[in-house]
Amino acid sequence: MATLADKGQQDLPLQQPEVRAEPVRVTVQADAPVRARAAGGSRLKALMTNLFRTRLDKSATRLGLIALGFVGLYGVLSARLVYLGVKPEEQETLRSQTRGSVSVARPSILDRNGEIMAMDVRTVSIYAEPHKIIDRDEAAELLNAVFPDMPGRELRDKLSPRRGGARSTIKFAWIKREVTPAQWAQVHRMGIPGIGAVPENKRVYPNGPVAAHVVGVADVDNTGIAGIERWIDQQGLQDLKGAGFAPEAQDLKPVQLSLDLRVTHAMRDEMQKAMTKFKAKAAAAALMDVTTGEIVAHVSLPDYDPNFSFNPKDDNNINRLQVGVYEMGSTFKAMTTAMALDSGKYTVNSSFDARSALRYGRFKIGDFHGKNRVLTLPEVFVYSSNIGTARMALGIGVEGHKAFLRKMGQLDRMTTELPEASAPIVPRNWGELNTMTISFGHGLAVAPLQALAATAALVNGGLMIPPTYIKRTPEEARVLARRVIKPETSEAMRYVMRLNAEKGSAQRANIPGYYMGGKTGTSEKVVRGRYSKEKVLTTFMAVWPSDKARYVLLTMLDEPQPVAETMGQRTSGWNAGPTAGIILERIGPMLDIVPRFENPPQPFPVVARYNPWGMR
Repeated sequence: MATLADKGQQDLPLQQPEVRAEPVRVTVQADAPVRARAAGGSRLKALMTNLFRTRLDKSATRLGLIALGFVGLYGVLSARLVYLGVKPEEQETLRSQTRGSVSVARPSILDRNGEIMAMDVRTVSIYAEPHKIIDRDEAAELLNAVFPDMPGRELRDKLSPRRGGARSTIKFAWIKREVTPAQWAQVHRMGIPGIGAVPENKRVYPNGPVAAHVVGVADVDNTGIAGIERWIDQQGLQDLKGAGFAPEAQDLKPVQLSLDLRVTHAMRDEMQKAMTKFKAKAAAAALMDVTTGEIVAHVSLPDYDPNFSFNPKDDNNINRLQVGVYEMGSTFKAMTTAMALDSGKYTVNSSFDARSALRYGRFKIGDFHGKNRVLTLPEVFVYSSNIGTARMALGIGVEGHKAFLRKMGQLDRMTTELPEASAPIVPRNWGELNTMTISFGHGLAVAPLQALAATAALVNGGLMIPPTYIKRTPEEARVLARRVIKPETSEAMRYVMRLNAEKGSAQRANIPGYYMGGKTGTSEKVVRGRYSKEKVLTTFMAVWPSDKARYVLLTMLDEPQPVAETMGQRTSGWNAGPTAGIILERIGPMLDIVPRFENPPQPFPVVARYNPWGMR
């Protein structure tokens, strides 16, 4: 029994593994994933617990993880910046489309007294990003309510991301440039996706059409396209723009003109009245300081308001003082007379045969109001004798005549700050007949401002000073001046011009107190290849004071008509001359010229030694 019991006890352990082995193996296989997850969670928990414990032996781990996080963050930011730099797309599209207009500011333009003639104001322009427009028809309808002048079809086309057969998506389009604040406020309240606005500089001209041909105009992109505005761009403003610089208007030095706004306004007003009174198709006037060459006033009619649309191809918009070229008529006799005197061949006591017409082949030159006698040099000028003037020019000769006119700037294109200017029309084959007709203002067409600048040189002591529209000091003018005639010749010219105001065709322009002198000119216009007696250009050159010249004034009327007051006459002495007198009387006080009602005691001392006709 004992043996059996012992044997049973020994056999029992051998049987137990067999009974329990299978359940144990099954249990392990079923719980393995759960135990693995539990083990992993325990390890992460242990890691995080150890990480945030304030034990010194764990600091290196924490710092490593933090550093790794920052490196990843900055890596993402750097990658984004590189992406934006390589592929800017929409931001660059908007920036490139608006850069030309938004970034350009212009300097203010002032008259000689500091009055504003042109300036920038801040405004906004509305644009669309068509690819962001959700409902194109609705957006067009809403915008049309704010801008009724824009057709709905035009708006829908601008809002279309593809138009005109374009393959690529259009991402930018201007809706309306330079809108009012009220209009932008309405559009902004609508909240149309894809519609935005950018600030711009808009050019405004507070004086409207006054001096418009000088100031010029800037387009919607604030780029100068005419006058001083264009000249400013040529001085480097556009170069700054091209280089990517965008100065503000207050950072730019204002451009100060030689013009006097008050005088220009007064002259424009009087020329408009004269144009209406004499039913002329156009008119012009200019005032020049003979000591500096500054153009103090400039008027060309018809003119335009640069605040509104400007069409450079419209004939009404041309600057008649520089772009137009005309045969200046008898005002040219002043240059012929000065040429004769300065040559030394003639004096104020020289005589010229004007008893009969001057013949050249089949051509005959006569006088409008002939005296039919021998005339002295002052009489030739005062009576405006074509015959006597032609004889003066023939006495100098063709080459001498051409050389003198070239020296006086009449054969080349005149340059000023205004880009718009025309070259004179000069005969191709200049012979004796040309010299004869050009001597009294026919056969050579020049810009009126050219003739005015030459007249200034004749009366200012003999110095040719380049005309300018920018304010200039007498010292600066002297550096630029060049002598063209002798001082005594200049005095003689002031004398004969004053004599013409006392006894000749300029009497109706002779305003008491200003001691002015002048020369009338009436030229027949060429119509279908022939001179027309019905269509004339009348001009008047005035100088005052005659004893010591300060200003020369030009007035011009294109095709004036006879009126009752002129007794059927259309010549300069009846229209352009009297208009100059009215202007002189009005602007004299503005120029600080004090009237003198007593003649100066010795206005022409050198001429007085010859005791010429008119002084006897």
